[in-house]
Amino acid sequence: MLAKLEQHRSPLAAPDAQRARHLLVVLQKTDNGAALDGVPYAEVLEAALKRRNKKLGDIAKAAIATDLAHGALVSWVMDDASRPMFERQTAIRKALSPLLSEHPKAITIALYGDAKDKASAAGIAVYAAWVNGAKLPTRKKKSEGEPLQSIRIYGHEDKSGYAALKGQAEGNVLCRELTMRAPNELTPGAYRKRILELAKTERWSVDEFDMKRLRKMGAGAFVAVAKGSDVDDAAIVHISYRPRGAKKKIALVGKGICFDTGGHNLKPAKYM
Repeated sequence: MLAKLEQHRSPLAAPDAQRARHLLVVLQKTDNGAALDGVPYAEVLEAALKRRNKKLGDIAKAAIATDLAHGALVSWVMDDASRPMFERQTAIRKALSPLLSEHPKAITIALYGDAKDKASAAGIAVYAAWVNGAKLPTRKKKSEGEPLQSIRIYGHEDKSGYAALKGQAEGNVLCRELTMRAPNELTPGAYRKRILELAKTERWSVDEFDMKRLRKMGAGAFVAVAKGSDVDDAAIVHISYRPRGAKKKIALVGKGICFDTGGHNLKPAKYM
């Protein structure tokens, strides 16, 4: 479950800034001090930069996190729209890191600068918060905190609620969650059950080719590999989604591996 998103087109007002306990401030690339006009706690950032002997533009390379007098934590980053997208994503993700490391229930994101650049930066920040604020499986006895529950964003509003990015984030988190499952947890049978549950939620059509059906079809290569498991629960699963009015077909082929030895004859047991 991803954190709920609350959007505000207006800038972050003083009362809302005061209530925010974990705040990410995203500025636009500039060396002009005027870029801090109207930005809450600007004097805190200026003091932090002075102490570090840095300029405002330096936070485009590395974010700065500062504590506030009332106990809140603010992370400051400058987004440079001229940089490659991966570098922008990395900078904002790293700026979120000190906030998310405290496992907050809510994060506030405040955006400043040009409308077009703010829109791009907002998408990066929301996606990073969704993906990195989710809780993944762990074997540690001590709890690592609860997942992020709420994202409040000020300075930009996306009419779709970042629907496409949300779908990508859900897929990202699902893949990471499955990857972290141990092979005795995510067996082929358990994997197939997860697929059926997801298909029911998303209204997909599913056709399962189980081992009995595959043997009858003569799918020798697949059956031979599946013999590496004592449990006869491997399968090929065909999923389809046919929305009304669709004019094109897209086919994706992949494989989900629960446990792979790398070849019994290639690796001794120690290295599997």
